[in-house]
Formats: sequence, structure tokens, C-alpha cells
Amino acid sequence: MEIILLERVENLGQMGDVVKVKNGFARNFLLPQRKALRATKANLAHFETQRKEIEARNLEKRKEAEAVAGKMDGAACTLIRQAGDSGQLYGSVSGRDVMAALQEAGYSVERGQIRLDRPIKTLGIHDVRVALHPEVFITVSVNVARSDAEAERQASGEDEAAAEAEKFFESEEIARQALEEIEGAEGESVEEADEEEEQA
Repeated sequence: MEIILLERVENLGQMGDVVKVKNGFARNFLLPQRKALRATKANLAHFETQRKEIEARNLEKRKEAEAVAGKMDGAACTLIRQAGDSGQLYGSVSGRDVMAALQEAGYSVERGQIRLDRPIKTLGIHDVRVALHPEVFITVSVNVARSDAEAERQASGEDEAAAEAEKFFESEEIARQALEEIEGAEGESVEEADEEEEQA
């Protein structure tokens, strides 16, 4: 099906472009979302008469989106999820979860604006694109962790494996010191016993 784009559509074209798409994509997404019109002679003529108004509206929306992008610059959110020892989540983080976390942080975004290529399935900090307008994108940081403390460690750049290794070596050091103290105490008692035998 041939359509006329009423706004920029990623990987498809700019406003006013006449492009050919699959029927299902046009009927189920582009036409109901008012992102396109069927490319008939009547619609082409109507688009040309309305083009300046459509471009003016688009420019206004773009300016609003750029203002919001300035406020959201550097936005981050934290999601607490259960995960295994390998860092694999029990389940996944979807675009809806990211949207809810951003709304909780005080940002006004909709589900359709979150551009998540595939669900997040591991712990860590992930960059997620948000489309505030067809021509205005920002990147938000999503910190997925098992606890608030772990989220803080990840945000500060501390590696979980390094933290675990540090704990291990600290416990090894404590164990070594305890063993030295025990051996030292045993050595003293043996020496005391030898002195007592010599005196007898």
C-alpha cells in the first residue's frame, strides 16, 4: 500500500514522503495513529493544500519536545528486581516498567515513547531511548538492581564482582589473622611448658 507520511517515521521517511509499506503496517499502525494517509489523488491534493499548516504544527510540537528534552537531560531511574547469582533477572524489564519508573520520578512520558528494542533481562545500567517527538530523542539511564544498596554501587561505578572479591579477601585476611593468633598462643603455651619441665 502506498501512503503519504504526515510526520517523520523512523526507518521509513520524512513528512510528505510517499512510501510503500505492507498493508498490515499501514492499517494497524500508521493510519489509526494518524501518522499517514492513503496515497490517493484526492489525499495528495488535500495534503498539498494543508502542508504549511501541518509543518507549522509539527514545528511547534518539536519545539515543545526539545524543551522537555532539556529538562529530561541526564534523567535516570532505578528498578528493583529479583535476579540469580549470575545477574540474570527472574523475568524482564519492559517499556511499561521504564515508563512507570520515569513517571514516578516526575517525568511525563507515555508507553509508546519508550524505544526498547528488546526487554532488559540482566542487572546493571542500561541506556534506553525515549522519543519525545518523531525528530527528538533522548537517552535515559535505567539502573536495574536487586536492592537500593546495589543500585547505589552500580551508579557509582563499583563492580559487583569486585565488591564480592573484596568481601572474600577481607574474610580471608581475618581468617589468616585469627590463625596467626591461635598459632602464636599455642607457641607460647609450648614454650611455657618446656620451661616448666626444665625447672623440674
